[in-house]
Amino acid sequence: MRLGYLVSQYPAVSHTFVLREVLSLRSRGIDVCMVSVRRCDRPLDGLSADEAQEARRTFSVMGAGYLHALISNARVLLRYPLGYLRGLWYAWSLTRGTPHLLVKYTFYFLEAVVAGDYFERQRVTDIHTHFSSTVLLILARIFRVRYSLTAHGSGEFVDVVGFHLAQKVSGATFVVTVGQYGMSQVMNASDPKHWHKVLALPLGVDPDAFPPRKNRAGAAGEPFRLISVGRLSAAKGFPVLIEALALLRARGRNVELTLVGEGPERATLETLIARHSLGTCVRLTGACNHDEVADYYEASDAFVLSSFLEGVPVVLMEAMAMELPCVATWITGIPEIIESGVDGLLVPPASAGAIAAAVERFIDDPEGARQLGVAARHKVLAKYHLGRNVERLAEEFRARLASY
Repeated sequence: MRLGYLVSQYPAVSHTFVLREVLSLRSRGIDVCMVSVRRCDRPLDGLSADEAQEARRTFSVMGAGYLHALISNARVLLRYPLGYLRGLWYAWSLTRGTPHLLVKYTFYFLEAVVAGDYFERQRVTDIHTHFSSTVLLILARIFRVRYSLTAHGSGEFVDVVGFHLAQKVSGATFVVTVGQYGMSQVMNASDPKHWHKVLALPLGVDPDAFPPRKNRAGAAGEPFRLISVGRLSAAKGFPVLIEALALLRARGRNVELTLVGEGPERATLETLIARHSLGTCVRLTGACNHDEVADYYEASDAFVLSSFLEGVPVVLMEAMAMELPCVATWITGIPEIIESGVDGLLVPPASAGAIAAAVERFIDDPEGARQLGVAARHKVLAKYHLGRNVERLAEEFRARLASY
């Protein structure tokens, strides 16, 4: 059973859940042919073993070079002249005449041709994408393929018109959302006649890869170590988390913070850290391979997610699997993971005071924090176990591919 996957960048630090999903699908007998629009985000010697193996077997559209793109476009134009022109016209129509988008969508079209040509030569006729690729939407107008997609949120839901979500749902064989919140947003953006295609299939983590933390000694005077993992972008709300740390330090709490990730807001965060004189108690690690992140969880006492926008964050599942007591904002799909006071704590978004109060609750009641962590792992085992959830996705692929 052969299936194509088209993603924007693979392997990538921020897309490790795609790698885990692909490896798990292959272990279930589904031959996944990977195409990435961009090259891998790191050199081979900076990848984990699994990532390096995937990078070698993944076709990169941009990595193939200009000559390959020229040959692919010429081959497709000669073979499918009407499809080629139909795809180009469709790509331009998606811009609604906006001048600066014409160039961008012309490149989308060229990428679609190269990717589709590769899939065709690999005899792939069913393609799945994460993050609802616009390249795949155009590709399906050129080649005789069927496609499905996984919508994560919440980036896809900020501008559903500009993201062409209704068109993508209309043309898809089925649409996976990673939770009920995402399902509602996809349905809200699409015609009700297509709602039967929309499925809520949660992501997951391998609980063996993220085992319960070993009990820490908790020596007197040892700092309470917080961790947060994510891209250093505005949507993650890290300035609010740093403000919360400043509040805690001002109250005499011996607290430290590790931020794992890289992104465009790094300079802003460094300035804020310096302004609050937190340089000795905040660590910015930069991007890390997924096999290194567990070590940071292991060395921490609590996980904090301060985001303004999220889908259903896998990093939260990872921390919960390791029995870290977690604080997260009550936005979008996060309340589907955490029931406040049962397996974690939820706080209002954009509230440094609420985050600080939740952390103080962990510090002052270590046994209560431990119980929340234990319950958190039970939640992951019950609802977010990677093996079981990927098996559900594999069943969807098997049923739909077998029906054609």
